[in-house]
Amino acid sequence: MSVHVSLNSRQQHILWATIRHYIATAEPVGSKVLAHEYDLSVSPATIRSCMSVLEKSGLLYQPHTSAGRVPSDSGYRIYVDRLIKPSNTLGRQAETLLSDHLKGDDFNFEALLRDAGQILSTLSGYITLITLPQTQTTRLRHLQLVSVAPGRVMLIVVTDAYQTQSIVMELPSVSEDDPPDEAAVEQELQILSNFLSSKLRGRSLGELVNLDWSELDREFAQYADFLKKVLAELTRPMKTSVATPILVRGIAELLRQPEFAELQQVQMLLHLLEEEQEQLWPLIFELPDNLNSKRRAKVRIGSENPLEPMQTCTLVSATYEQDNLPVGSVGILGPTRMLYENAIALVEATADYLTEALSQVA
Repeated sequence: MSVHVSLNSRQQHILWATIRHYIATAEPVGSKVLAHEYDLSVSPATIRSCMSVLEKSGLLYQPHTSAGRVPSDSGYRIYVDRLIKPSNTLGRQAETLLSDHLKGDDFNFEALLRDAGQILSTLSGYITLITLPQTQTTRLRHLQLVSVAPGRVMLIVVTDAYQTQSIVMELPSVSEDDPPDEAAVEQELQILSNFLSSKLRGRSLGELVNLDWSELDREFAQYADFLKKVLAELTRPMKTSVATPILVRGIAELLRQPEFAELQQVQMLLHLLEEEQEQLWPLIFELPDNLNSKRRAKVRIGSENPLEPMQTCTLVSATYEQDNLPVGSVGILGPTRMLYENAIALVEATADYLTEALSQVA
């Protein structure tokens, strides 16, 4: 989720300082505290005015009338997207600790994952979630597009295990005033079906994630968006299937956070982690919106999480790879009042290290 709010440099600095202080103290933040503890070079009255603007923009709010202000989910989102950089120092520290487990001939990848989970929990103070590498190598055998209604087609997919899946999709917009010739549509769908089968046959679902879009667009420019939707639908089963369990570490670490003082909230979260991992799996094994982005970690803040027990939490996750394909994921789950620059650095460094470890196993 992105937040489209325009802030000047002073407002950004005050938002950054407010969030940093709240992360450190878990107490609502007032203008006098910021003026005293941060080099903002402005008076408490100016800080108060800026905080009022940030509140009206939905980035801060007052839990009580007489209290200071705390960050909203939107405030944290701007903080993550615009105001911080991951901690390289902590990332290197995680790599150093993990490297000790790659030495020797008795290397065991699953044991490394368990150790990595414990190291991450200790360094971050939050819950660590790590999926075992997926071993499923389902490959596409045949694809067929069939017209089912004007402007709607069914995509039929057959895998190498002869499993069949069907998905109904919208074709590019059809004009009601000038309906297309059905025979022409059927002919185009057959050409598209042949094209997709020839390009995708034999590929695993994981490979579709890194498929070169431009290669598809060149021959069928008018169907570019439709073809992208086809590939998105094809990769969806990979993201939502529960092929492996999730290793959970650091629950005791999280319970020390003041946000989890209520027993009912803790029970709901523990039930999700222990009994409903199939709901959690597609959230942790999630690719970044932009595969070419320098920041590989995916950050879901508070209400951005669709599962109710997680809506007071932030999930930071990144996939690790084998042969350039995502096969597993590393995540940190903690309160929205999280040290994001540390969490992102830890998750990305660990994902990179697990990718390197898998290359040594192969």
